[in-house]
Amino acid sequence: MLIVWLCFLCWFIVPEIDNCVKDAIPPGCVAPERKNHQKYIPDGKTRIRGAIIRGDSTVRRLAIVFTGDEYADGGKSIRQTLAKNRVPASFFLTGRFYRNPDFRTLIRNLKKDGHYLGAHSDQHLLYCDWRKRDSLLVDQTRFRTDLDRNYVEMRQYGISKKDARFFLPPYEWYNDTIAAWTHQAGLQLISYTPGTLSHADYTTPDLPNYRSSAIILKSIYEYEQHRPAGLNGFVLLLHIGTHPDRTDKLYAHLDELLRYLQTKNYNLVRVNELL
Repeated sequence: MLIVWLCFLCWFIVPEIDNCVKDAIPPGCVAPERKNHQKYIPDGKTRIRGAIIRGDSTVRRLAIVFTGDEYADGGKSIRQTLAKNRVPASFFLTGRFYRNPDFRTLIRNLKKDGHYLGAHSDQHLLYCDWRKRDSLLVDQTRFRTDLDRNYVEMRQYGISKKDARFFLPPYEWYNDTIAAWTHQAGLQLISYTPGTLSHADYTTPDLPNYRSSAIILKSIYEYEQHRPAGLNGFVLLLHIGTHPDRTDKLYAHLDELLRYLQTKNYNLVRVNELL
């Protein structure tokens, strides 16, 4: 009789277990990916598509990052504000920026001040299609040649790959293949932490995605106030210069932003200290 009951229980329970397994694992026994390719690794850093996009969110620390290609109108003001607040920052600049004779004094001064200087590609190439991210617009040879030229220009300022192993892609637009190519070059791909509108400081009034400095700052403050981890581990990206048509420059409000972050007890560090 006991054997009969055991057989009955197996017949009743096993299909339910099997259905649970089928619901948990898609066909092919491949574990489902996290939304937006976001991965959490034991080192506390957040990665998306092979790029590190956030440091440890349990530590009250963040990095202010500036990118630059054509424009550097905010350079002098940014440097003075950082010095005033004793804040180290990170600057990811293209080869074109490093080559520009008008920017040489600024670059040397940023390096002298102890800020992190990194690569942002040579020609600010668009690597992937805007609508179909998996579609590459460059091959590996073109990618690597362009990247190497960026570091050739950096060497003129005494910056080697060893000094600047983090690479921030142009337009902050990349995919898993770009991350793999970056790794093969001995570098680590990084990008900004999503959630605020800080990166929209380049937009001009004629664009549908234009955001004023007030709106951008509000997005940063609201994220900090309403998220459990606040801006912990954030890579907060801005631009060192913007098109002349944008007269509302976010860098003019940098002092306000830095003072806000400091009153919230954030430790502002370079990316090599954060990531």
